[in-house]
Amino acid sequence: MPKTLTKKRMIINIIISLIVLLIVTSLCATTGTQKISLRNALSGPGAEPGDNIDYEIFIIRLTRVLLAVIVGAALACSGVVLQAILKNPLADPYILGISSGAGLGAVIAMLVPGITLGFLGGLPIATFAFTGAIITVSLVWFIGYFSGRSQVTSLLLAGVVINAFFSAIIMLLTLIIKTEQLRSTMYWLMGNIPEKQNTLLLFSCGSFVIIGIIVLWRISNSLNIITLGEYESKGLGIDTEKTKLIAFSFAAFITAVAVSISGLIGFVGLIVPHAIRLIFGPDHRQLIPLSAIYGGIFLAIADTIARTAFGQEQLPVGVITAVTGGPFFLILLARYTRKVSWMK
Repeated sequence: MPKTLTKKRMIINIIISLIVLLIVTSLCATTGTQKISLRNALSGPGAEPGDNIDYEIFIIRLTRVLLAVIVGAALACSGVVLQAILKNPLADPYILGISSGAGLGAVIAMLVPGITLGFLGGLPIATFAFTGAIITVSLVWFIGYFSGRSQVTSLLLAGVVINAFFSAIIMLLTLIIKTEQLRSTMYWLMGNIPEKQNTLLLFSCGSFVIIGIIVLWRISNSLNIITLGEYESKGLGIDTEKTKLIAFSFAAFITAVAVSISGLIGFVGLIVPHAIRLIFGPDHRQLIPLSAIYGGIFLAIADTIARTAFGQEQLPVGVITAVTGGPFFLILLARYTRKVSWMK
């Protein structure tokens, strides 16, 4: 029997996890193809640009690592919530089509010349990607809510179909992208933490994701009850439809923010929540913040591997998460399908 989660125990787990996050972030920021001195890096900038190269390299790496942490936290937290409201361990922002909607928006932005509109950090591609994700979420929810006997099943099917449809359109549009744009576009579609960041991008993306995670954490008790079943939830006075709408909206929102910056990174929302659930238990009061923390840790490590494994040639981080998550997904699929009977 799992131990009852107390407030003290939850706080201790979160504090320890935050310390692990701090250590991993520091290690990732000092790891790269070019060695740097941590002492020189922490001594601050020189009087003129280029006086302290170690510091300048460290800052570039640190901002990239922090952005990876933010994106990983958003995707993992979104995965936790989607699995709870859909009651399906295979639910994931990537599978439900949210990522492909953002990808389609980004590709459209790349094809339209002279775009100056910006939202997240003033980046037009991020603005279009964010808009595409939000439109996709609305479409999935509308189709799922107004079709079929089971909203859960309909949402999953709608997400899978829209994901396949948008992915096909993305592949079609890449055929007409100019040659010089094709490489960067393909990197973005495979999931890639941007090399060049600015403070506004980091702050805006981080602020939106943190706000979304806090909102989701505030309804964690309701998510715990919803996982018991519809009748039990209504019997305990939970407005299941309202809770699901809030959870789905904010999970999609933080996913849209993350994907609009980093591209299509899959499996983070699948791997991390299951690992945390196995180690710390299924209580969403703890599961949501810990998944966010370890999602950030997972993607920071994956991105560090992607930028250092092959020397100066960097891989898209989505390749690393796919190689890790593909077999994990198949194992989950095999275990889940044994428990499901289609002859009910």
